[in-house]
Amino acid sequence: MTIPERTPAAAAAGSAADAHDSPAARRHALRVLALSSLGVFVVFLDTTIVNVAFATISHGFHTTTGHLAWVLNAYSLVFAAVLIPAGRLADRYGRKRVFLTGITGFAVTSALCGIAPSAGALIGARALQAAFAALVTPTSLALVLPEFPAARRPMAIGTWGAMAAAAAALGPTTGALLTQYASWRWIFLVNVPVCALVLVVGLRLLREAREQHAEGLPDPVGVVLVAAVPAALSLAIIEGPSWGWSDPRVIAAFAVGALLLPVFLLRTRAAAHPVMDLALFRVRQFRVVNASSLLFSSAFYGMLLANILFLQTVWGYSVLRAALASAPSPLVVTAVARTASRLGHTYGPKRVLSAGAACWTVGLVLLAVGAGGHPHWVTGFLPASLIIGLGIGLTLPVQSGAAVQSLPPARLAVGSAINASFRQLGAVLGISVFVAVLGTPTPATAVDAFHHVWWVLGALGLASGLLLHLPRLRRGADDADGAASSPEKAPAEPAPAA
Repeated sequence: MTIPERTPAAAAAGSAADAHDSPAARRHALRVLALSSLGVFVVFLDTTIVNVAFATISHGFHTTTGHLAWVLNAYSLVFAAVLIPAGRLADRYGRKRVFLTGITGFAVTSALCGIAPSAGALIGARALQAAFAALVTPTSLALVLPEFPAARRPMAIGTWGAMAAAAAALGPTTGALLTQYASWRWIFLVNVPVCALVLVVGLRLLREAREQHAEGLPDPVGVVLVAAVPAALSLAIIEGPSWGWSDPRVIAAFAVGALLLPVFLLRTRAAAHPVMDLALFRVRQFRVVNASSLLFSSAFYGMLLANILFLQTVWGYSVLRAALASAPSPLVVTAVARTASRLGHTYGPKRVLSAGAACWTVGLVLLAVGAGGHPHWVTGFLPASLIIGLGIGLTLPVQSGAAVQSLPPARLAVGSAINASFRQLGAVLGISVFVAVLGTPTPATAVDAFHHVWWVLGALGLASGLLLHLPRLRRGADDADGAASSPEKAPAEPAPAA
């Protein structure tokens, strides 16, 4: 997606600099940022709001954890697949139009989720919901960035990323309150009035913009392959423990995922309008931060589900009590997210992300050695929860900004969409790993099973930080974008990519 520096209407009012600096323009920019952040908040809230109601929905539909995991994974898979081509659609048909279409469709499909009569219907409605959610995410950022001068864009990106991180962290608590005092169906129905507000305000506030020379639509085969590769791997990981790792179906799923990955890469290189711009991965910071996002998101989404289910199934907490017990972590995330974004811009994302990975690992280790079979929340859960929240707050919003910070303005939105896709693919991997490692424990083995899960998730988070410190393998074209490609220190204004 191409980001215009300023719309023709704004340019006609005077110079671009004067337009950006005028009080009216600043107020308008902040309103657009607030509205777009609300849109992305409600979308990312739905990536985790189901977690706390997972056991309740499973009992209501009389289904297994492995089957219901697809309620989470269907959302993440479709979300990841549609995110990147959504930017191209907005270039061609208009960013405001695609954003508001996404918000409207998200409201309708949220209502379908809320009235789903079976687990299968819920999984299908979640897949549709994710498709519209993917229209909202890249266009929300594309609508914001032209409203801010280059020097203030990191702040706007940081605020946008902080809202996405806060939404993902607050999802379980919000879901618990709705499940406890209303019904699990309200975790979906609550989206409808929020989306209606965004739609009404957006019709009047947002400015339409499109790329005049946008060519073609994204390769549909590439879109399918983006979802098919992780879907096959997820199927194998989730069903491996129950079917058996030597089962032909599990082996076939692993083989399909492995075979389709090179097919996707070849298709992307050959397609007239590829679904993903592989040239962006020549920028070292972009590819390293995306790989780190994949690993950390795997750990993050796996942890959200693991902690909630541990509190409910091992410690016997109610839905509401489990959410309240988990609340300190998202509160810490919300408190530090914007500060972390500023620190990442000032001191370089590498230092902040490394600190976040370290905090995350310490927190998961504390859970693995301190949380036992008897409820001791103050000593066995709270300290770890606070440290984990600090790690999340130092990581997720900084990754969102760092991934695109070394890209030119015209590539910011597509870069952001790719990073969000990697985050959603990480969610699929994390949920799948959780289900596989946990297995089907008995009451006697449940504590040990959750300890194994926390050790694995802690290792994934640690790996996301260590990845940033890998040495460069070669020079030259790999770093043609200069200092901007180094995670150690990013420029105040994004530098051109190679």
